[in-house]
Amino acid sequence: MSQTTQTIARESTDVLDQLMKPEVQQSLTVLVENLPKLAEMVTLLTKTYDVVQSLATDQVFIEDIKGGIGEVAMPIVEGAKNLAANAIEANDRAQAETATIGLFGLLKMLKDPQVQKTFRFAQAFLEISAERNQQKRQQSQGE
Repeated sequence: MSQTTQTIARESTDVLDQLMKPEVQQSLTVLVENLPKLAEMVTLLTKTYDVVQSLATDQVFIEDIKGGIGEVAMPIVEGAKNLAANAIEANDRAQAETATIGLFGLLKMLKDPQVQKTFRFAQAFLEISAERNQQKRQQSQGE
């Protein structure tokens, strides 16, 4: 026998040996039983692939997505830039101001609506933080 024929015969024997194993037979049975589902899944995946492929190559769709993302991101970016500019300017003013703020100055500042809003925010933030910490402690004690 030629070497190629011997190799094919050996590989066929190996495949048959594998097929005789009970776990392989069980796996094949499960596979055959699920072939209709697998065929349905492959069909669905093929359709999904076709849709994604068509969208990925559609320049109009890509430009629309870019525009949509830009419309959402621009207000956020502008807000962040504005906040950073305000913080930098406030820091510059605070560094330049050398006057001492006395008790009456503090009381006058407490009437400012922005200061009140900031204090309300800080108070709400601290309350929520305390509530969440308490919930975590209770959960860790319950475990």
